[in-house]
Amino acid sequence: MRKEPLVTGEYYHIYNRGVDKRDIFGDLKDLERFKESIKQFNQVEAIGSLEMYYKSISERALEPHPRIKKEPLVAIVAFCINPNHFHFLLKQLVDGGISKFMQKFQGGYTSYFNEKNKRSGSLFQGTFKSKLIKNDNYFRKTFGYVNQNYLVHDMPKSKLHFIFSSDKEYDSGLFNFVSKKEGQSMLEVFQGKNNLKEHCKEIISIIREERGCTSLQEPDELPQ
Repeated sequence: MRKEPLVTGEYYHIYNRGVDKRDIFGDLKDLERFKESIKQFNQVEAIGSLEMYYKSISERALEPHPRIKKEPLVAIVAFCINPNHFHFLLKQLVDGGISKFMQKFQGGYTSYFNEKNKRSGSLFQGTFKSKLIKNDNYFRKTFGYVNQNYLVHDMPKSKLHFIFSSDKEYDSGLFNFVSKKEGQSMLEVFQGKNNLKEHCKEIISIIREERGCTSLQEPDELPQ
């Protein structure tokens, strides 16, 4: 139970890692499943598993007036998926939205991973960690940190293919995982993708200067 409830309308830095600092992907198929879990479990409606969800979508498509549009739990502002941990910058859209989203997508992916690898138990280190974004300066710092988080790590070449982050969406202006509304707002705040990219570069540079290039096994938290 969290000491302080997550507040609807507020922005949070959300992060977690594999239990015992283990990798959470075995191959690219796992990464694709993880990405699909992020996208499809971000809805108020309960969907059980991705297989059940896709089956229900197919059935609805056959109805005279199908209702397929989903109501999201959170708006994704930035994200970075690394081989053994992940970061999100999220805005909670409905009461309990972040907790429900994290529970559903972590639980759904864990079930898939355990079944595939014939294992049991937790895949992630507890539920998830959260930090409220209390002011504009910390928001900007967190955004830069999350958007290109993979650059603060000494990333083994053998694991580079497991990196998936929002910087590519901001660079292209085509928002898929990032909320289109939030993405466009960020581009306006930074007055274009070039200034946004420079801001992220500066934040990463400061972080690396402060603590060096950390390994994937070291704690990855952003001081407030």
